Amino acid sequence: MSLAARIRNASKALFGPAEPNRRSFDGATGGRRAGGFERFGPINSEVSAAGPRLMERARSKFANNPLVRNGVENLATALTGSGIQANSGHPDSNIRELLDTAFIEWAPGADADMRTDWFGLQNLIAQTMIVDGESFIQLIPSRDGLKLRLIPAEQVDWSLTRELAGDARIVNGVEFNSDGERIAYHILPVSPTSIYPTYGEPIRVAADQILHVFKPIAAGQVRGVSWLAPILLQSNEFDQLVDALLVGVKVAAMHAGFVIDPNANGTVAFDPEDSEGLANASLEPDVMRVLPAGTDVRFSTPQQANEVSAFLRLNLQMLAAGLGIPEHMLSGDLSNANYSSIRAGLLPFRARVEQIQYGVLVPQFLRPVWQRFVALSVLSGATEAPGYESERAAYEAVEWIPPRHMQVDPLKDTQAVKEQLGMGLMSRRQAVAEQGWNVETLDAEIAADRERETALGLDFSTARESSDD
Repeated sequence: MSLAARIRNASKALFGPAEPNRRSFDGATGGRRAGGFERFGPINSEVSAAGPRLMERARSKFANNPLVRNGVENLATALTGSGIQANSGHPDSNIRELLDTAFIEWAPGADADMRTDWFGLQNLIAQTMIVDGESFIQLIPSRDGLKLRLIPAEQVDWSLTRELAGDARIVNGVEFNSDGERIAYHILPVSPTSIYPTYGEPIRVAADQILHVFKPIAAGQVRGVSWLAPILLQSNEFDQLVDALLVGVKVAAMHAGFVIDPNANGTVAFDPEDSEGLANASLEPDVMRVLPAGTDVRFSTPQQANEVSAFLRLNLQMLAAGLGIPEHMLSGDLSNANYSSIRAGLLPFRARVEQIQYGVLVPQFLRPVWQRFVALSVLSGATEAPGYESERAAYEAVEWIPPRHMQVDPLKDTQAVKEQLGMGLMSRRQAVAEQGWNVETLDAEIAADRERETALGLDFSTARESSDD
């Protein structure tokens, strides 16, 4: 017998036969530990089955739960702020100024329903995308230029799914051609949430007239999913827990204490008709009450709220994590925060906000609106556009600059911007846009101020020089 064979035999005698190699992910195993997992099938099947109910429940929580409402509005505000500014990217400065000015003049009347303006629509679309999971915007050409109308998500027919000729198909009201391109939306003429329950056949609207804004969670996703989906059940349980605690503390607070007769010999007067009896004993200022022999007093000491405070905090943290925001933006509680912790918590949040701004809002909403606005303005003759047909890409080029995040110390932030300008790391155009202004408009106002100061004999140069220092 060879040396290798003798070694194998000795190993088997000591350790038993060798086990076959296994490859396994713990998360894919079965048994008791995996009892809480449920199957999650293809994304569109899951969204089609759960989307409408998720949207209804999310709207209910947004309307009734103060924490959810605060978190959603803070997140929507972080995404759009006072309004994301458009800056034409045309290489000709004269045309660039012309387009920027035309867009600024258009912005106040952008809403077809005349409830808000262009910047208000941005915030409303962001809020709808968070709560409903998606926003639909109709692009309406009119005599006054482009108009935008927000369409309720349920008005795009969730129930309409079928195969069409030539390998085309409709999925939850969205029509695709054989190449998988969106070519139309099937929109109900009357919203299903109308007061009177009426129903009409959906109207086919070409895809170039509708903007569908949502953040997909998987490849090939057709309809959006409410961002509140991960926290709906937990927020509902949290509501019930808080209600139970409130009722429990309220009931406990109604009783100051209890008089006990340990002997139960019947010698203690518990007659409710006796105003001086122990049944009507109460705590009053400057009163000393003598209890009969054999009685004891036990005071009510409700501890429910104190006992679960840490548990409630943990739930708040999980709700905030599910919504993707720092905890203080959900609860408004800054008692455990300091400057360093707030800054550390805001940095990844702001990175996530920028990703949504430039990865979702710009390509799906902001850029298409600019392109349609420029096209309608040029074709209607409202804007002079020499060489538009040959230089269309230059006219459609645009840079979107979100408002600068508010800082705890504005002076330091201003000094940082000044340093960046001096080092050539940003332009005045970008810095002004982050403040919510158009640089051409601001420069014109500054020039007008200087001219007025000179005409009136006013001199603020000393104040300006001291501020520069």
